[in-house]
Amino acid sequence: MNNVKTLNKWANAHTYLPVDLLRMALGVFLFMKGIYFFSNAQYLVELLSPIDKFGGGMFLVHYIAPAHLIGGILIFCGLLTRWAIAAQLPILICAVIINFMGYMHHQNLLLAFLTLAVCLFFLIYGSGKNSADYFFKMQK
Repeated sequence: MNNVKTLNKWANAHTYLPVDLLRMALGVFLFMKGIYFFSNAQYLVELLSPIDKFGGGMFLVHYIAPAHLIGGILIFCGLLTRWAIAAQLPILICAVIINFMGYMHHQNLLLAFLTLAVCLFFLIYGSGKNSADYFFKMQK
């Protein structure tokens, strides 16, 4: 717990508007991906086909889209940012791995890798000063 408090103090002292805009853009991107996966469920099933032989394919289909939708909203608002990103990490790690197991889509690999890198940054950095987490913390 002390590590999280130390990270939050450091992040709040070094908060810049472009970093908050990057967090908001990540939230919008994940939300839009969630909408895309809901509207094109067959595309998501095709993406997951390389790992379908391991089982749990339908569970993943029903986990990925809602996790992106809810996580995108939370990340955009800066509410429970680290928890929302923790829910995104398994999806993004598998998105990178799937590209190596099946047919490699260079654009999907690059997009998944960049999104994973930004999520890892915000997992450490937190939500920053311009967020709901900071607002609720200051209400005490």
